[in-house]
Amino acid sequence: MEPKIDRIFHFNINCTNLDRTLPFYEMLGFKVILDFREGMQSQEMAEAFGLKVANLKGVHLRLGDAEEATRIDLLEFTDPPPEGQPYPTLNSTGVARVCLKTRNIAAMYESLKAKGVNFLSPPKKLPGTEVTIVCFKDPDGTFLELLQGDF
Repeated sequence: MEPKIDRIFHFNINCTNLDRTLPFYEMLGFKVILDFREGMQSQEMAEAFGLKVANLKGVHLRLGDAEEATRIDLLEFTDPPPEGQPYPTLNSTGVARVCLKTRNIAAMYESLKAKGVNFLSPPKKLPGTEVTIVCFKDPDGTFLELLQGDF
């Protein structure tokens, strides 16, 4: 039998300040399900990541209670320290944004806007669909997207 991928387990978002960034994701409705804010060191992880050392702290987050739900692995590297910037635009090559589905994009937009979240535009309905999207950034500049509807 040919080996296969079962599902997406998590995606990683690196941040420069976990204490600042975690409340932002909690505001979006994510909850901590694995907590290693006290920090961890792993030579095996360093080697797997192609680094000399990997000292980091972080959390795994998920929406809802489903065990199989895809997680966010939110990390702050302490050694080596974070470097670089997230993609500057949404047409950059690579993983450019994380899309989060909602049932009421207008209410989410207004709620987050009232909490100081800056959006690239108001929600926009995609032509010929019942899909509405809106994009914004987390505290480090990682692009996130809200989506309502189905393709």
